[in-house]
Amino acid sequence: MLIKATYKKYILNFKNPSGTSRGVLRTKETWCIILQENESIGIGEAGLFRGLSIDDVPTYEEKLIWVCKNIHLGLPVLLEELLEFPSIQFGLEQAFLSLKSKDRYELFPSEFTKGNEAIDINGLIWMGEKDFMKAQIKEKLKAGFSCIKMKIGAIDFDAEMELLQSIRNEFSSDEITLRVDANGAFNPKNALEKLKRLSALEIHSIEQPIKQGQIAEMAELCLKTPLPIALDEELIGVFSSEAKKKLIATIKPQYIILKPSLLGGFAGTKEWMDIAVENKADWWITSALESNIGLNAIAQFTFTLQSKWPQGLGTGGLFTNNFESPLEVKNGTLHYNSALDWNFNII
Repeated sequence: MLIKATYKKYILNFKNPSGTSRGVLRTKETWCIILQENESIGIGEAGLFRGLSIDDVPTYEEKLIWVCKNIHLGLPVLLEELLEFPSIQFGLEQAFLSLKSKDRYELFPSEFTKGNEAIDINGLIWMGEKDFMKAQIKEKLKAGFSCIKMKIGAIDFDAEMELLQSIRNEFSSDEITLRVDANGAFNPKNALEKLKRLSALEIHSIEQPIKQGQIAEMAELCLKTPLPIALDEELIGVFSSEAKKKLIATIKPQYIILKPSLLGGFAGTKEWMDIAVENKADWWITSALESNIGLNAIAQFTFTLQSKWPQGLGTGGLFTNNFESPLEVKNGTLHYNSALDWNFNII
């Protein structure tokens, strides 16, 4: 029997407005791809991120319609045709794996999906007023996180430094790892000075200090920086293997941040990872505000890679209407509690 493909749009609602340097997020649009073959069903999530995804284009839904009509072409051909639609590539990878799995939600069976092992993750602090950010920090520390990632660049830099200093006054770098994410908010002219100030607080790393596309400036920062720099947005929209290799070899970052929904799924992520390692850079994986469908796929994939770093996979609890799943955050780690059931209620 031929595979039948359909898709459904789903709007995730944030529990609290979540601030980044690109604005405040209140909802997150996403698309679920559903495959059917005989009695089997496969589910994947095309996690489009408006304003950030390279495939945030007017023809996005048309491309989903095309995929459903041409599902008979098979995954390898479809992935090649969808090079400029990385989130749909990822949704299809998930859906085909799900279709062929004994359990449609268990894409990479492991000690993680058995519930025997967990994934270390960072606690995410969203931008906002100083008191709001301070309250989030207290909440994450109380919840047992040993790695905290704070988004910076929206309020006064001195106020952000005070918040980070308040953590350092109470916890050493051996007790709490601090990461910061500027989302490109710094100016190339003053970025190095800000990095020097941050380094005094023993910050683990900073993500994307300046806007992507400023290759020479970013390369100079990575050469002179007193603290490790991680590329994030810089990787988005770089499609060919040659362009990826050139980018990493030119900038020479200390780390890269891998978001499968933005980089072409498992295959695209693995390619970036290999290129980073070849250039003596390390990596970790983060979600991009997917529902629990996409987050589950990313978490299972990430566990198989056995990274030593805390990953950015703590976003499942951000929404009021996320799909119920076995994913749980406990003591700064992500668990798969197989005693809990899935409730994917839009098939």
